[in-house]
Amino acid sequence: MKKIVISILSMLTLGLSVVEAQQDAMYTHYAYNTLAVNPGYAGSRDALTITGLHRSQWVGFDGAPVTQTLTLHSPFMNDKIGLGMSVVNDKIGPMNVTSFYADFAYRIKVSDKGRLSLGLKGGANLVQGNLSSLELEDQNDVTFSQNIQSSFLPNFGFGAYYTNEKFYVGVSTPKLLENDFKNNINTSTSQLSKEERHYFLIAGAVFNIKDGGKIKFRPTTFIKVTEAAPIQGDISGMFIFQDKFEVGGMYRTGDAAGVLLGYNFTPQLRFGYAYDFSFTNRTLTYNGGSHEVMLRYDFIYADKGRIRSPRYF
Repeated sequence: MKKIVISILSMLTLGLSVVEAQQDAMYTHYAYNTLAVNPGYAGSRDALTITGLHRSQWVGFDGAPVTQTLTLHSPFMNDKIGLGMSVVNDKIGPMNVTSFYADFAYRIKVSDKGRLSLGLKGGANLVQGNLSSLELEDQNDVTFSQNIQSSFLPNFGFGAYYTNEKFYVGVSTPKLLENDFKNNINTSTSQLSKEERHYFLIAGAVFNIKDGGKIKFRPTTFIKVTEAAPIQGDISGMFIFQDKFEVGGMYRTGDAAGVLLGYNFTPQLRFGYAYDFSFTNRTLTYNGGSHEVMLRYDFIYADKGRIRSPRYF
C-alpha cells in the first residue's frame, strides 16, 4: 500500500500548471480542513471534532481575500454514520460569500484498519457585494452604483474518502450546481458570472523515519480542477517530532511556496500556523504574503476514554 500511495502522490504532482482563477476559498492547511471540501471525511476522527481556521491572503494588498472556516463533525450510530457541518465566510474586495453546509457520510469497514466513507454535502450560499464602496474613475458608472444581495442559492455535492492508520485518499465535488448569479441576485447589473463546479483530489501518508516513531514524515497533496482554468496542485511535507511539534514546507503550482508549523498541546488540542508567499510577478511586489492560523479540538467520548493512538489525518 505504501508503494501505491507514493506512486499516486508522484503522478499527481507531475504536469500541473498555473491556475488563473478559483472561486472556492484557498487553504494552505487543507490537510486539517478536509470537511470543507469532502463530506466523506465526516466522523473519520472517531471523536466530536471542531476546527476553526482564519486565512489572510496577500497581506497589505487592498481587497485581498480573507477567509474564515468553522467545521464540526462526529461519528454516529456505532461509527457507521458520520455527521458534520461547515460554515465558510470568504471575502474578496467588495464581494462576500457565506456558505452553510451539512455533511453526511456512510462509513464502510473494508479491512481491519481501513474504512471507505461515501459522503453527501448539502446547503446554500449567500452572495453579497458592496459595490458602492469602490473608488471609480467614472463615478456615474451604473454598474457599480448599487449593492448586490442574493437569495440563498442551494447546492449539494458528494465525496468519497478512504483512510487507515498510514494513508488517506479522497475525491469530491462539493458543489454540483452551477448557480447563475444573474438570475438570482437582486440587482439590475447584467454582467455577473455563475458558480463553477470544482473537483478535488486529496491524498496523504505518514512514514516513520526514525526507530520508535520519534520522527515521522507526512507528505500530502491537494489537486483542484475547475472548468476553463488550468489544474492547480498543492504539495506539502511535514516532519513530526515526538508526536508534538511539526514543521514543513509547501508548494502551490504556479503560485506560491511557504512554511507550516504545528504543535499538539495535548492529544486533543492542535494549533497550526502557515505562511506562504506568491512568487509570481503579478502579486509578489504588492503584498507581504499570506498568513493562516488553525485550531482543532477533539472531544473524546467517555466510553473511549482517550485517543488510542495519535491521529495524523
